[in-house]
Amino acid sequence: MDEQTKNLILATALSFLVLLTWMFIFPPEPMPENKEITETKTEQTFNGNKKLSTQEISELEKTTSQNTDDTFAPRIKILTKNLKGSIWLKGGRIDDLSLLKYQQTLDESSRNVSLFTPNGSDNPYYAFYGWAGMEGLEEGDTPNSNTIWSLKSGSILTETSPVTLTWKNDNNIIFERTISIDDNYMFEISQSVINTSPKNIKLYPYGNITRNGQPDTIGFYILHEGVVGMHDGELIETNYGDIVDLSKDDITREIQQNGWIGFTDKYWMSTLIPKAGQTFKMDQRYFPSSDNFEVWMRLPPLKLNMNESASVTTNLFVGAKEVNTIKSYQNTLDIENFVDSVDWGWFFYLTKPIFFLLDWFNSFTHNMGWSIILLTLFIKTILFPLSYKSFVSMSRMKHLQPQMEAIKKNAGDDRAKLQQELMALYKKEKVNPVAGCLPILLQIPIFFSLYKVLFVTIEMRHAPFIGWIKDLSAPDPTSYMNLFGLLPFSPPDPTSLFSILSIGVYPILMGVTMWLQQKLNPAPTDKTQAMIFAWMPWVFMFMLGQFSAGLVIYWVANNLIQFGQQYIIMYSQGVKPDIFGNILKSFKKSE
Repeated sequence: MDEQTKNLILATALSFLVLLTWMFIFPPEPMPENKEITETKTEQTFNGNKKLSTQEISELEKTTSQNTDDTFAPRIKILTKNLKGSIWLKGGRIDDLSLLKYQQTLDESSRNVSLFTPNGSDNPYYAFYGWAGMEGLEEGDTPNSNTIWSLKSGSILTETSPVTLTWKNDNNIIFERTISIDDNYMFEISQSVINTSPKNIKLYPYGNITRNGQPDTIGFYILHEGVVGMHDGELIETNYGDIVDLSKDDITREIQQNGWIGFTDKYWMSTLIPKAGQTFKMDQRYFPSSDNFEVWMRLPPLKLNMNESASVTTNLFVGAKEVNTIKSYQNTLDIENFVDSVDWGWFFYLTKPIFFLLDWFNSFTHNMGWSIILLTLFIKTILFPLSYKSFVSMSRMKHLQPQMEAIKKNAGDDRAKLQQELMALYKKEKVNPVAGCLPILLQIPIFFSLYKVLFVTIEMRHAPFIGWIKDLSAPDPTSYMNLFGLLPFSPPDPTSLFSILSIGVYPILMGVTMWLQQKLNPAPTDKTQAMIFAWMPWVFMFMLGQFSAGLVIYWVANNLIQFGQQYIIMYSQGVKPDIFGNILKSFKKSE
């Protein structure tokens, strides 16, 4: 292997190391209700305006009360197989919601993950709906986030039992809201208005998600947390700091066809979703006076004559970003690119296939750890034709090692002569020294893509493997510093600077398998390069020690498979690798 080739390999490896170091040092970084709103140019009705009969008006008035007592605002319970919480009749807010399938930690006594929280909690986070008047209506004539609703029908919101809320203003205009939910995380909100007043009116419906205070974020540059949405095929991602800095011109976007908007965390999301093909406007705002971050969905205005009614139906997603669940909503509800609410990153052309392969393997293994190993085997099989050429070239280089050493000895300090004679040797033996770089170059984008998948997908959260690995998205919890749990003290906290020295079984296996794999390759003739390559497995062992266990398991599996492939190919080429002999030589040199 000539100096140019070695420098290329060295530069590639060092670049990889720099990227890993960077990732380690810098780990995982609306409109108010009283605001005057420009009228939407497009005016349309929803589900058709309906003329009411005298009997229908009389029945509606019997079941509708005008409750304005702020002290009386009971709650309607929400209970499904995946969600529990309540709806506050003040504003009809969905402001209390927890996930029954997910706990905050691996501890069995840990509380469920809480998404929506009401006023009075540390950081209120909720959704509400309402109407804004445009013509024939005065202030207070439309329901908003402080309106006290009455329960018209239903008692508990479940998958099979919706609830209907109602409110009537002083002018005998009746508003109703029917809320239903499926067995996952999708609400359906149907808003109706019945004009029993003596005048014609014009108004528009809206939906809002409010988040008080900037939430704690991971702050990792490869993960987006903040506002996420789809604007006519364009993905919108706005960090909380950028929302604060938005100018007025950046706030409102008019959607001509399909879209949605909401807040996303690493694993959880809340999203306002109009029906497919529905024209609407989306807003994202920050209000310093209340410290509220808000997203809005404004639908086109409705015109209702006397004794007419109309309704509009939208959806609200509040739940875990389960890829298959989100994808099913994308297909069944025709939500454009909804699966892109998961942050697939720049390498989406690799991260998406990698996830779906993992998920497919998991359908058979029911264990994401084994799925990672099968994925590694699959990738190595697909890349085998390229790896074969690389390993054959490296086998030939191994054959030439004695001749290369002789050339180096004869050339002495004359580097130009050394390069010239080495190139002549490669040409004569028909060897391409650069081919040895191929496995490293192919491995880098796959490594980062898998890292991204392990980091952002909830399917990896708290996913066990075997033995002590209870969470593939977290580092290996064992440590050599306490003899892997045999000694009665705990290793350094993962957040401390000393945690890099506390590595577990799988990082050690990764270092050992990487070191063994090196023994199959031709040794660099340059002493400096040889030293760097000798230290590299152990540097990587500590660098990756605090990365997710799933990623390290992938690396161990990759090393073992590649070792087996390379050993067999080298043997078929007449090279009989003396692994144990090389190891002994390494120890003798170190002495």
